[in-house]
Amino acid sequence: MGLLSAIYGLGLICRRLTVKPHRLSVRVISVGNLTLGGTGKTPAVIAITEEATRRGLKPCILTRGYKGKAKGPCFVPGFQDPEFSIQEYGDEPALMAERLRDVPIVKCADRYKGGQFALNSLPVTAHPSLIFILDDGFQHVRLHRDIDILLIDAYNPFGNERLFPEGKLREPLSSISRAHVIILTRADMARVSLETLTLKVRQYNADAPIFTASHNPSCLAYPSGETASPGMLRNKKIYAFAGIANPFHFRDILISLGADIISFKSFRDHHRYKQKDLDKIRAEAAGADIITTEKDMVKLRELRLPDNICALRIEFVVEDGFYNKIFNALNRV
Repeated sequence: MGLLSAIYGLGLICRRLTVKPHRLSVRVISVGNLTLGGTGKTPAVIAITEEATRRGLKPCILTRGYKGKAKGPCFVPGFQDPEFSIQEYGDEPALMAERLRDVPIVKCADRYKGGQFALNSLPVTAHPSLIFILDDGFQHVRLHRDIDILLIDAYNPFGNERLFPEGKLREPLSSISRAHVIILTRADMARVSLETLTLKVRQYNADAPIFTASHNPSCLAYPSGETASPGMLRNKKIYAFAGIANPFHFRDILISLGADIISFKSFRDHHRYKQKDLDKIRAEAAGADIITTEKDMVKLRELRLPDNICALRIEFVVEDGFYNKIFNALNRV
């Protein structure tokens, strides 16, 4: 381990030793990962929230709102709200607000304070069935959680297995031991065998149940609100772009759908699009349909959009038994 990674690792240890977790008065499910970059946390949070609602619970999401300027704690408004601004709340909270229109979402870097804010702001009648879902929470020390769900990307699980900045690990692999439930995401696109990856995980956590999940294309979503089958992309010439952590995973999904990609452009994760970016994309597409991710589309809503642009919506599809496992465990808390 190099000096910078050693310093980073020492900081992690000090934080764990000095910061005491605070407990909220309602139950908390945390969804997080071990690495920098995307493991599919946002689709997973959306799916778990939807399942909680189907089971009669009242979920409230606590999110950091990365790169959003609003300091919080504050509720994330929907797109229809005149106070909505992607710059204020961040792209991932904006996507969750778009997909989960009746679910309160609180932005605050300190998720414990965010939870207190929600408890003080939401109707008292909601509290008996209220649960908090902590977005990107595996490293968030200040808030106690009742269930810690760890996502591991089967496409690229741990990079070079080194801590940041030498590698992509946010914590050492030994931190896997804290997880109550583990999901191997993008299992359908795994670059190592799932058996090998499972054995690796079991070196650090012998007891947590391990499930597999995939991120499946569900529809093409247009700015108008209309949707279409992703099957219409077969043999269709498209121009695609993405500003996410794993843009080439998005490209691979498009290829799997049979799309004829005439050009693919990648931007940095959380890229803030300007009108000149979109005008250049429109010109380069030269009349071909333009496809991007849902996360990118929410960042484009305040710009002048081409008529032929849409987003590929991805659904988190997890192995049978996962939801019963976490919600039955939650009922025992």
